[in-house]
Amino acid sequence: MRTQKRFTPDLLKRFARLGRGTGTYQDYIPWHRVGRGDPASMGRSHLMMWRGRQRELLSDGEWVGLLFATMLNNVVDVREQHKLCPNDGSSELLDYDVRFAEQFVPGTLSIARQLGVKHPRVNGKGCSDDWTMSTDQVLVLMLPSGQLEFLAVAYKPDRKALSKRARQLLSVEKEYWEVRGVKWILVTPELFDKSVGLTLRRVLPWGLGTPVSPSAIRAAVDVVEQTLGYTFTYALDTLADCLGDKDLAQRSIWQAVWSGALPMDLRRGWRPHLPIELLSPETFVLLNPVASRRSSWI
Repeated sequence: MRTQKRFTPDLLKRFARLGRGTGTYQDYIPWHRVGRGDPASMGRSHLMMWRGRQRELLSDGEWVGLLFATMLNNVVDVREQHKLCPNDGSSELLDYDVRFAEQFVPGTLSIARQLGVKHPRVNGKGCSDDWTMSTDQVLVLMLPSGQLEFLAVAYKPDRKALSKRARQLLSVEKEYWEVRGVKWILVTPELFDKSVGLTLRRVLPWGLGTPVSPSAIRAAVDVVEQTLGYTFTYALDTLADCLGDKDLAQRSIWQAVWSGALPMDLRRGWRPHLPIELLSPETFVLLNPVASRRSSWI
């Protein structure tokens, strides 16, 4: 059971001492974490292992958002609960790319003043200090040229229910990334079909399970294309006969979907008796708001 601790200046200082918000790849430590030592989040929290590190997600939206992010073939890292620097200084992107070595950028305090927004503060034990803002997820992407690109993503459960204050803070967050040359998007449920998120959550153990070989992916694509019009169960059983293992067949189909090699209509839901429907690669990408970089308005 989660505790009901409050954020205080002392707690934020403890986060900093513990190295929260620092590191890259498997060594990254999220600024906010799922555990008894942190104040409870507003939504349902989730833990998910991916690429050798436990991912800490504070809402259903962040969980589905991470699943969307893992479907990008060029994603090399994801920092969840990414700390935003309050003060002006070097860019945190220098951790990944030396091109940012000369970049001196404003922190949230300067940006809030520039936008005429009151910067949030936190109180406790008679003390007050500036709140450390965060971005839900920052994706690190590898371009064909070999250079890295970054994408900052915020998730909110309901765009229309955002208060004036919430919109002000999102504007600070958006500007924070834009002055760093990073695209920022706001993902809300209106941007994608709910059934797609439910399908990804249900097939997660296979889609992000033990990786299969490229030949198994090709076999899955071939079998599905040859059995179009038949049920999912029929296609799965046919592939299982080909590969000699039903779990391997499940992982092969869903990892082919995850990689984009099999652009399945994920809106079909969990219906094994229904036939598989394939989409064009362009339409398949549009099911994923992170891949297509759609954003809600603040």
